[in-house]
This record gives sequence, C-alpha cells and structure tokens, in this order.
Amino acid sequence: MRSKASEKDDPHKRGDEVIALHPAESGMQLGRALLHALHNAGISVLYQDREMKTVWARNMRAPWSSDTADGSDTLPAAHAERLDAARRGVVESGEASRLELSIPASDGMRWFQVWIDADHDESGKVQGVVTTMVETTEQKRREQTLRTLLREVSHRSKNLLAIIQSIATQTGRYSETLSDFLTRFRGRLQSLASSQDLVTSSNWRGAALHELILGQVGRYSADPRRSLRFEGENPYLNPNAALHIGLAMHELAVNSVSYGALSQPDGHVKVSARIAADNEAPPGLLLVWTERIGAGPRNEKRFGSVALERVVPTSLNGSATLTMKNGRLEYSLAIPHGNFETD
Repeated sequence: MRSKASEKDDPHKRGDEVIALHPAESGMQLGRALLHALHNAGISVLYQDREMKTVWARNMRAPWSSDTADGSDTLPAAHAERLDAARRGVVESGEASRLELSIPASDGMRWFQVWIDADHDESGKVQGVVTTMVETTEQKRREQTLRTLLREVSHRSKNLLAIIQSIATQTGRYSETLSDFLTRFRGRLQSLASSQDLVTSSNWRGAALHELILGQVGRYSADPRRSLRFEGENPYLNPNAALHIGLAMHELAVNSVSYGALSQPDGHVKVSARIAADNEAPPGLLLVWTERIGAGPRNEKRFGSVALERVVPTSLNGSATLTMKNGRLEYSLAIPHGNFETD
C-alpha cells in the first residue's frame, strides 16, 4: 500500500503538476489539450525569466498581444509599470502576487484578474515568473448592475414603506373603530399590492394606465370591462405614479361600490385620459373619472377625499379637483410630465 508521503512525492498524484495520467499519453498531446483549454477559457499566459525577457507566451489577446509579446506597448503606461513592479517583486520574494486591472476600452472599461507566480528551479531559486491574465469584464458589469438594482430596490422599498405609513396614519385618523380601521387599511394595502405587482412584472418600469385602472376597478366588479368605460390615451406610468394613481382609483372604486354607479346592477363609470398639447394649461396628462351617484354627496371629510384631493396630487406634483353635485361625481387629476411616458 502506497504511503501518503510517497503519494505526495509522486508527480503523477499531485493535481497541480500532473504531466501524464497514462503511459501512452505524450507531453505533446497534453500540451495541445492545455492550449485548447486556455483558448476556450480566454486565459492568457506569459513566462518571463528573471530579467523580464519573454521566454514564451500563449493565447495572448488584446490588450496583452503586441510586438513585444508581454503587452507593454499596448497597456497604459501606469498599468505596465505596475505589472513590471509586481513581477520584479515576485522574483525577489519568491511569493505569488495578484492584481486587478481596469483598462479603458472603446466600449467602456475592461477588467482583468492577473496572477503572478514564481517558477522555482530544483534548488528553490526563482528562475522566472508566470503571469496569468483572465478577463472579468462581464462579471464586473453584472456585479455593478446588481449593486445598482439593489440600491434601486432599497430606495423604492423605503418609498413604499413611507406610503404605507401615511396610509396607516390617515386611515386611523378617519376610522371610528378598530374594525373599521382594519377593513379600510386592508383594502388599501391590497390596492397597493395590486399596483406593485404591475410595477414588479415590468421590471420596475411602471404600469400602463388602462391596465392599472382595470385592475383596481376589477376588484369590485364582476364584469370590469362592462362597468368601466375607458377612453383616450394609455400612457405608461412610472412606479411612483402607478402606486399613487392606483390608490386614487381604489378610493373612487370603493366609494362607487358604496354610493355610486357600481352599487347599481347596470351602473358604470367612465374614465378618460388626455395628454394636453404643449400650449395648453396645465400641461401633461389629464385623467377624469365620472359617474352617476345615487345617495348624494357626503359632506364630511374622510381619508378617501383627502387622498384624492391632497395625498395623490401632491405625490405627483400635480393638482386635483373632486366635485359631487346634481347626482354626478367627477374627479379630475392633472399629472405633469415626468410621471409618465408615451410610446
């Protein structure tokens, strides 16, 4: 039985120094296989002696490929000097070194991981250095994209929590009992969640106005395509606008189910959306909800009217009016540019 010590001393058993695994294999075959592996993996390898003269180089690609083979005439001077200093340091110390380089390119920055290893002779003296270069540009770009997305998610999560806190505070202010508060608060959270689902499914781009309104009214109607009559423009709302306009549509739909057109079997509401011309005032998107109401206007202020007339327009830097007279309710919301985009 072979001892552990003998296995350690056997080059055929040391994974990082295997020359051949079978007597029939030749060093030439192994060399060709390794060259294919380097090429397929996009790895560049350079061997230099103690005086930094190139002995051989394999799979040298830009920016490493050049007339001098070590890339010194293609790399920026600062990078070439840094690499040269690191290589000479490895020759002196015999210890490996690792660098990360960012190199300007026509399509942006390119990133590389560089390993510099000492090549020792049988006496242990450093006789040369092996430099291995691997491009990590795509990995870096993915990491940067992920960091950007995480910052965006954190920012939007804080905004969402602020909206929820405001809804909870205002709902509590206008609720007479705990049961009343829970019923209204749950409905508003569900409305917010419905709008958030649209925003999330669009990769945080936002939501189409028609789809948003249809989703909010549909929660309170067996046949939303009959009970909702939508006409006009269908712009794409940004995430903040989608959440707040969704909240406004929720409040209008709840009121309609209780006192307005949606409380009637054949009732319907009408929503129109028009983008004002450049010379019109106010500029932007004008959203109007109209319906017939049967129970007459309610005089007391509740969260619904506060949200429609103050919370939503303020969050959009817009303006709104809510009128109820002659058996008709009309809500008009002016939404400035910047809250939406058109195809």
